[in-house]
Amino acid sequence: MSSASSSSSSVVLPGDPPGGRRAMAVWGIGVSVYFVAVIFRTSLGVAGLDAADRFHVNASALSTFSILQLLVYAGMQIPVGLLVDRLGTKKVLTIGVVLFTAGQLGFAFSPSYGTALASRALLGCGDALTFISVLRLGTRWFPARRGPMIAQLAGLVGMAGNLVSTLVLSRLLHGVGWTAAFAGSALAGVVVLVLLLLFLKDHPEGHEPEPLPHQGAAYVRRQIAASWREPGTRLGLWVHFTTQFPAMVFLLLWGMPFLVQAQGLSRATAGELLTLVVLSNMVVGLVYGQIIARHHAARLPLALGTVAATATVWAVTVAYPADTAPMWLLVVLCTVLGACGPASMIGFDFARPANPAERQGTASGITNMGGFVASMTTLFAIGVLLDATGDDYAIAFSAVFVLQALGISQILRLRGRVARRERERLVASRVETVHVPV
Repeated sequence: MSSASSSSSSVVLPGDPPGGRRAMAVWGIGVSVYFVAVIFRTSLGVAGLDAADRFHVNASALSTFSILQLLVYAGMQIPVGLLVDRLGTKKVLTIGVVLFTAGQLGFAFSPSYGTALASRALLGCGDALTFISVLRLGTRWFPARRGPMIAQLAGLVGMAGNLVSTLVLSRLLHGVGWTAAFAGSALAGVVVLVLLLLFLKDHPEGHEPEPLPHQGAAYVRRQIAASWREPGTRLGLWVHFTTQFPAMVFLLLWGMPFLVQAQGLSRATAGELLTLVVLSNMVVGLVYGQIIARHHAARLPLALGTVAATATVWAVTVAYPADTAPMWLLVVLCTVLGACGPASMIGFDFARPANPAERQGTASGITNMGGFVASMTTLFAIGVLLDATGDDYAIAFSAVFVLQALGISQILRLRGRVARRERERLVASRVETVHVPV
């Protein structure tokens, strides 16, 4: 690591939050809300085939569940960022918990496809309020130098929620049935709501943010425009867009049908492979967080390397000449897909330093839209192509390459501008640090 990088990562800015045990405790409550939200979000991934039977729908209609949920999620990211900047974390998370718990309960008791869709939309609305809030909570309670690791830890906890969905909810679903499994899981939402209301605080004492004047639409336009003007925000969006969606598509809906219908695996074996994606994500998240914290310049190579590895293994799997891919190749695919989530978190490491504290929520919301727009588009494309080709997964799964190519072109276009702006900010911060009274 260069001396410049070392000095910039070790400096504590004036007014930086102290971190410590209390910060971990408060942040832990916030991230537990995200943990439950991810359980609810990914619950359809283990229930896709059951949902198709329960509501008598085809592949396109089944994909609409996840598409609508992600459409709501992606569409709310900028409004959520503005809300977090305006109202604070606690209020926004409270609204989120109420909404996603109601959505999970509604899905449990839905008698028809239409009411189930409405429930998933409500769940997506609540889910949309969680992650940006947790990122903002981290910036309010921990020093800036801890940002990359805290963001990766948040993603890791989300993957733990995915693991619970894969291992626990899938067994409940086939043990106690649809209604009992989804209604029972909704109790977790009630538990985190109580913890949130009793113990969560937006910021430590002495680190209150400056109050923002109420300026209505003009304030909203300025926040969005100022965030978007920063190349780091735009690069963050495209990194998130390009890296996240293959694993999201696989875990959220199409992994289980692909492994069971196209690869001839049992549901139990398919579930183990989906679990491998989650476990790989958790391990890679810790590794990426440590690497980026020590070597800031590794951000883009890690992101692009993950995209290249994902595209290569995905292509080999869907184009395998035999009727089914060998188990070793499926294991490699699921292991590599585990890197997509941690790589997507790198997008926030471009957006965060590019924006001041009062725009962190808005900038994170713009960044977070990327992967979910890509996931929503790919979920829809795969469903349509499966229906059009008679369930030809090789053709349908090739939709992934189109979005990866688009994302890479934008990343390469923006990287030079972002590097220049970051060098300018580093020089400016050194000048300011020299003049800080000791």
